[in-house]
Amino acid sequence: MVALTCYVDNQLVASTLNPRLANHPPIVREATIAHFGISVALLTPFHGDGRLNLPLMSQHANQLLDHGLKGITLFGTTGEGASIGMNERQSAIRALLDSGLPADCFTLGLCATAISDVARQVQQGVDLGINRFLLLPPFYFKGLDDDGLFDWHTRLLDAADPSAEFILYHIPQITQVPLSLELITRLRAAFPDRVVALKDSAGQWSETRAVLEQRNIPVLVGDERLLHKAAAMGGAGSICGMANLHPARLTTLFETHRHDAALSADVDLIVSYPVIPALKQAMVAMTGNPDWGHVRAPLRPLGSEARTAIATRFAQTETVA
Repeated sequence: MVALTCYVDNQLVASTLNPRLANHPPIVREATIAHFGISVALLTPFHGDGRLNLPLMSQHANQLLDHGLKGITLFGTTGEGASIGMNERQSAIRALLDSGLPADCFTLGLCATAISDVARQVQQGVDLGINRFLLLPPFYFKGLDDDGLFDWHTRLLDAADPSAEFILYHIPQITQVPLSLELITRLRAAFPDRVVALKDSAGQWSETRAVLEQRNIPVLVGDERLLHKAAAMGGAGSICGMANLHPARLTTLFETHRHDAALSADVDLIVSYPVIPALKQAMVAMTGNPDWGHVRAPLRPLGSEARTAIATRFAQTETVA
């Protein structure tokens, strides 16, 4: 297990950062990442002209913590992080902090391939009080071997602020750069205080189970349909997109290790379409707010048939608001 100050005592934060934090339920300080819990892979809302919709983003993030989530993950895959520039990241983080959210509840997604660019994103977060980062591998070059990936990660950790802690991000269906079990084990052994967890979003239970069985690194699953099985084997939690829609249900699923068949059916529907536009359309259906439907190019909104299917499913669902 690895020391990680994931969450802060609510009273301390309320007294030193922002009195509005007292409106949130207590966030328990964890000694380790072994019970990370559920962190939402936050959707990034846009205005119709493509600008970040910071008031809606802040409102949504606060509501999710009020519904029991342990954290907020910004600018990951679900958050369209690859399409958000450095200045926009800065503005969004500041807006969320100004809304009363504590810096320690955030995990910041990193999306770049040049080590210096990733290190700049890390430093931006550290300068704003964020020390936990979700780290994509270098994703442009393909056919990489473990030695090359190990070297890249080593050089990055050498370049990045020493206070930064990293969650490795295994999502080969997007990056086409898988993280092998051997590489994960090697990085964890070499940097036990900085490589603190693995987010496994590949959706392959046999691979997830193999990492869990090693008990070498805390595992966060990205596929909500596998969360109950992973939790029963000691999985640390999840960073997931469906937490935008069902925060309380996912918390219950994680804590009870019980399969939620209806939630899995929701996931099946979402992943049958382009995932990010589908999640956003589900938010439109649940909240009645059309601003949630905007995505940033190169993504496109769903077509009419898909929108109808999503609306039919999610309009009957209780909103997170």
